[in-house]
Amino acid sequence: MTTSPFDSAVLGPLFGDPEMAALLADSAQIRALLTVEAALARVQGRLGVIPADAATRIAEVAAHLEPDMAAIGAGTARDGVPIPALIKALRAGVGKRAAPYVHWGATSQDIVDTGLVLRLRDALTLLAARLEEVIAALTAQARAHRGLVMAARTRSQIAMPTTFGLKVATWLAPLLRHRDRLAELRPRLEVVQFGGAAGTLAALGEHGIAVMEGLAAELGLAPPPLPWHSQGDIIAELGGWLSLLTGSLGKMGEDLVLLGQSEVGEVTAGDGGGSSTMPNKSNPVAAETLVALARFNAGMVGTLHQALIQRHERDGAAWPLTWLALPPMLMVTAGALAHAQRLAAALEPNAARMAEHLEATHGLILAEAATFLLAAHMPRPQAQELVAACCKEATAAGRHLFDILAERADAPIDWPAEKDPARHVGAAEALVKRLIP
Repeated sequence: MTTSPFDSAVLGPLFGDPEMAALLADSAQIRALLTVEAALARVQGRLGVIPADAATRIAEVAAHLEPDMAAIGAGTARDGVPIPALIKALRAGVGKRAAPYVHWGATSQDIVDTGLVLRLRDALTLLAARLEEVIAALTAQARAHRGLVMAARTRSQIAMPTTFGLKVATWLAPLLRHRDRLAELRPRLEVVQFGGAAGTLAALGEHGIAVMEGLAAELGLAPPPLPWHSQGDIIAELGGWLSLLTGSLGKMGEDLVLLGQSEVGEVTAGDGGGSSTMPNKSNPVAAETLVALARFNAGMVGTLHQALIQRHERDGAAWPLTWLALPPMLMVTAGALAHAQRLAAALEPNAARMAEHLEATHGLILAEAATFLLAAHMPRPQAQELVAACCKEATAAGRHLFDILAERADAPIDWPAEKDPARHVGAAEALVKRLIP
């Protein structure tokens, strides 16, 4: 049994994602930390903060160092952070001449947080690509089915006609906003963290800001106005975005679960999963998983936001919450996007079943339409009363609402023609075109 489903050979393929797992692995973390140390040495060597030959040696060794992971783990358990043990290994590797200049003027959080940002940059590139795939698949589905009429449901009850294209568009619209949010978020996130022991850069004297800016440039990151080591909003914003994204995918999953119920059968997406005892079952595993992952992230984002509350210039209780909460949120989001892409590409609406459900209400799905047709010839309250009475009669007699209205109302309305639900989808097609011209 594993302590995390993402590390499980059994549950990992359902909830996790191998590409994201590689970015979050211990080896990736150590490589990112050493990348920051190497970049720091190169910048300081160019600026004359440390000897140039020492800087070159540190960068060379950091690029290939493979520290003893058990020793790093033991050091982390002792120190609360992996940097002291990693620096010890790096100093041993560079030799006595360069060893004193390793990690010059930095503090553990500088290296850990900047290393995290490097890995997050790669992680967000992965998520952005996956999101584009989902957007493309849903865009194609919305265009293909923008004229396919189906029943809209409000509060789980059939309400009035809509189109499947518009329903798909409602899944797509928030994803377009999430794409925009990510583009806005990344410049705030992809920023170097470098402040020294307490955020003042004091150990570097007059070179402090130059080193900070040089380190940012060396790593392809932006320099912040000031060190952000005790400001948790940057990571919290990312967590909020991850939860928003999986929440929107979860809404799509929930709709697909309901639309695929045996007694509904209006949409299928892929083959589904089997039952251990009922050979007739095709369970909506991927859609259900989207719902579960969305709920997981919704809970985890609260834990991540706890890291906003930090004591003074560094908080050893708040800071590790990021390490606990953020990796699983990233894994969940990558997994959800993978499930969503497969579902979106495989959507198959059942037009016949949709038509059956439109007809099964005996015209009650057109009650609002009837009211407004009559309101052109009588006061609307009177029209509403007449339609309400006719709805009761249609239900009791099993007759079409419009047949009864044709008998009860003398307004000059072509009731047989108006029975077509496609005449009453309003601006559904135009709304889809507004989203995806």
